[in-house]
Amino acid sequence: MEYITTTLGNLVHQTAFFSLTWGNVVMIAVACVFLYLAIRHGFEPLLLVPIAFGMLLVNIYPDIMLHAEDAANGTGGLLYYFYKLDEWSILPSLIFMGVGAMTDFGPLIANPKSFLLGASAQFGIFAAYLGAMAMGFSDKAAAAISIIGGADGPTSIFLAGKLQQTALLGPIAVAAYSYMSLVPIIQPPIMKLLTTEKERKIKMEQLRPVSKLEKILFPVIVTIVVCVILPTTAPLVGMLMLGNLFRESGVVRQLTETASNAMMYIVVILLGTSVGATTSAEAFLNMDTIKIVILGLIAFAFGTAAGVLFGKLMCVATHGKVNPLIGSAGVSAVPMAARVSQKVGAEADPTNFLLMHAMGPNVAGVIGTAVAAGTFMAIFGVGIKRYIIRRKENGRYNKKTCRDYRNDPA
Repeated sequence: MEYITTTLGNLVHQTAFFSLTWGNVVMIAVACVFLYLAIRHGFEPLLLVPIAFGMLLVNIYPDIMLHAEDAANGTGGLLYYFYKLDEWSILPSLIFMGVGAMTDFGPLIANPKSFLLGASAQFGIFAAYLGAMAMGFSDKAAAAISIIGGADGPTSIFLAGKLQQTALLGPIAVAAYSYMSLVPIIQPPIMKLLTTEKERKIKMEQLRPVSKLEKILFPVIVTIVVCVILPTTAPLVGMLMLGNLFRESGVVRQLTETASNAMMYIVVILLGTSVGATTSAEAFLNMDTIKIVILGLIAFAFGTAAGVLFGKLMCVATHGKVNPLIGSAGVSAVPMAARVSQKVGAEADPTNFLLMHAMGPNVAGVIGTAVAAGTFMAIFGVGIKRYIIRRKENGRYNKKTCRDYRNDPA
């Protein structure tokens, strides 16, 4: 009888009820809210459902994120191994390949001025950087946080990993993906506040046809130009353009379908659940997280406003040929931001079709955010510094430039 009692007692104490804290309960409630928003209201369910479920799991069973070195048998938790793929920048880069394979760059090629709108919307990144520095974050932490202003989850994870800000990776990634999902709620009030009804009704001219040759050359040229100027952007920009080259070349249909469907959705599952699993109550419920969430919202609002205001400037410069609403699509949330531009424009005039015009700034924003991340990496010497150190350890460092070393035989 004593054995049965002891066994039952042990089983009862193995339940999560005895280990749950008030913080865990709060995070479980947040996860349920995210699931409700995703399932009931359709707020980017592909992102929010895996993120919310990962959040739910880690706050019920923390050992699902147990580090391998902390485990008695040397084996970490399931989601810990998913998370390592985030830290190693593998999943963010594969996401970019999938986005490239799914995206038509034709609107950007047909209207190169869209690059300016995409660049203007990156103002939110630098606003977040300055704000984070003012709040007491280190320069590298501020840089990692700043990418939230571009509403780009994969790039946020990529930069946080490269700058070794893994302690902040969870809050940064959750904030970035949350704001990506909430684009239809956050952007419209800002867009309507900064534009008049007359401006929202502006109908833009149909884009010119883009030839197949242009679409094939575009990813190749962008890769060469951007990666030569900023080699640190190669993992993101390179994968984005490789995916697009799969799509536009027309000779690798199987690769295009795999990158844009099966692989993309597998990566989304791994990335979403692992990002959600970084939000344990102990790691998430602190002042730094609150600061990051507030900074992200302000930065995203700044980026949206900057894009719309630059759109108004282009509207004046072109004598009313540019609808300022497409400027808000310059943030990197593809294609959510472009859809919002279309929706707000259609509310003013149901016959107004802005989606394809908005896709130009939207795609430019993806490239712009990757370039911003590469700029921060170059500023802090990530990648190039390691290369020089490695050469020095091999006894070959003689004050040559990094480019000289690349031309040397290994």
